[in-house]
Amino acid sequence: MTTTTGILYLERIDSPIGRIEITSDGTSVTSVSMEHDGTLPHDGVDTMTTPVLAQAVRQLREYFAGERTEFDVPVDPQGTAFQKAVWAQIAAIEWGDVQSYGEIGHAIDRPHAGRAIGQAVGANPVPLLIGCHRVLSSTGHITGYSGGNGIPTKVWLLDHEEIAHRGAAPALFDLQPVDA
Repeated sequence: MTTTTGILYLERIDSPIGRIEITSDGTSVTSVSMEHDGTLPHDGVDTMTTPVLAQAVRQLREYFAGERTEFDVPVDPQGTAFQKAVWAQIAAIEWGDVQSYGEIGHAIDRPHAGRAIGQAVGANPVPLLIGCHRVLSSTGHITGYSGGNGIPTKVWLLDHEEIAHRGAAPALFDLQPVDA
């Protein structure tokens, strides 16, 4: 498969949270996708590996086996300057630690950009390698997760790293049918 940047290198692995697809430009990992409803973005495309993908596969397998707590595989996530600032802050969160959306906002001098920060977290193209699952609400609740099967995937990752959390955030509004 070719892209506007050249050849897309691709590898897949099985994991406790489903199949994972990793792409590369040949020197860095450019995306990590977790299986959702049994599919991956490039299902049907043959794998073509590179040394950086072999390194990513090894490190992800070690992570899932509980043998690795940080990644050093090169990544090149594409996004806006704001997104990259958010992702850099997330990348600094260590195994077993957590930050809130507000803490990330303060760290990047955007304390009132909560919604935009949430969107940037959700747009992280290299989840796991940049651990966006380590971002929770200020109350410790899970407010969502765009990888894999959503919140259950995030719960698994948090539990794997023994990160305390309070589960999914309660609904803001309890919408009940109104009797007419």
